[in-house]
Amino acid sequence: MKTYALVGTGGRSGMYLEAIATSYSQSARLVALCDTNQTRMDYANRNLESWGHGAVATWKAADFEQMIAEHRPDIVIVTSVDRTHDRYIIRAMELGCDVITEKPMTVDAERCLAIVNAVERTGRDLRVTFNYRYAPHHSKLRELILNNTLGEVFSVHFEWLLNTQHGADYFRRWHRDKRNSGGLLVHKSTHHFDLVNFWLGSVPESVYAQGDLRFYGRENAENRGVTEFYPRCHQQEYARHDPFALHMEDRAMLKSLYLEAEHEDGYLRDQSVFSDGISIEDTLAVLVKYRNKTLLTYSLNAYQPWEGLNIAFNGSKGRLEMKLVENAYVNGGGERKEEGSLMDCQITWYPMFGAPEQIAVEYGKGGHGGGDALILQELFGQPAPDPLKRRADYHDGAMSILTGICGNLSMQRNRPVFIDELPVARMLLARKNKEQ
Repeated sequence: MKTYALVGTGGRSGMYLEAIATSYSQSARLVALCDTNQTRMDYANRNLESWGHGAVATWKAADFEQMIAEHRPDIVIVTSVDRTHDRYIIRAMELGCDVITEKPMTVDAERCLAIVNAVERTGRDLRVTFNYRYAPHHSKLRELILNNTLGEVFSVHFEWLLNTQHGADYFRRWHRDKRNSGGLLVHKSTHHFDLVNFWLGSVPESVYAQGDLRFYGRENAENRGVTEFYPRCHQQEYARHDPFALHMEDRAMLKSLYLEAEHEDGYLRDQSVFSDGISIEDTLAVLVKYRNKTLLTYSLNAYQPWEGLNIAFNGSKGRLEMKLVENAYVNGGGERKEEGSLMDCQITWYPMFGAPEQIAVEYGKGGHGGGDALILQELFGQPAPDPLKRRADYHDGAMSILTGICGNLSMQRNRPVFIDELPVARMLLARKNKEQ
């Protein structure tokens, strides 16, 4: 039986804690929790007890090393704020633990290099949890490309839409500060860039990006004629009838995780999306050239009336399209089992000569069409054979965020950025070439 410690007990941690406590209680055991906030850890322990696991020891973030020394977990799960991932990943590996980390692996090239060096130095295993790879519709695209259905893939158009429930949520919480999240090109788009790497079996060569804050933020609202503003939603009169307001007192999980925890660290989970202090973009366009010569055009807009994607692959044998509409959710809002659940998914193959064909996909239960259940089985249970090679390691984690990191640099420098301008990318590409 493997033992686990988890650092960062916010909304993202629940999927892992519940899986260990219920479905994988015979193969996995949680020994400790770590966070900056005792109230959140106490809430996690109450959930663990309700799931039949029993409460575990709690440690403040400053005592992370002492926690490792006392409990000696086999694996540390990192679900903290993005900018702190590197701190816990590196120290856990140095102290002899393997690591499972939420995406993104980290937020900038310097932290990424430090993580890669730590993996090399310690020889420990680092997993990045790209659950999108395991969603049946995304796996089906990988299968079709591997089977040469499209022939050579020349270009990809990928449009991701975040709606005014899920998309807006990034502008209420810590993600709104680019220092914490790397912006949506890193925090959110890491999923999408990883999928393209996964589908194509390639990695980026150059990235050119443009983006701006066009919808959220006070100035944009003022330009649209808004005159009533508030700093956060709780107990604010102007927020009562604002469709963008998040009323934590009405949602038990958010109330327990954040509203009742404010007195410890002052973190406000319900900031107005039209307040000052937002430093991330909500409108983004990216052009990527891959090392196999495929071109990607990518766009992300975080204020749409529906959530999901439109994607098209143009190949030597035809065109493959997918339109996906997802149920939107609010992280920590009590809807975890519905995260990424599907309202509609259509995959259509247009052969160069011949009639279009609708591609059938078999779905499972739970988030992301059953994808969450599959990755949890691989993490905590007995992994099944996987010819699609969906397991993601630190190299995959690095290559996904480096697309977004280069996109951020491109916006700063107003020019294309070649990925091998970054020392960490040169190191990873050299290693890959040597392995091949």
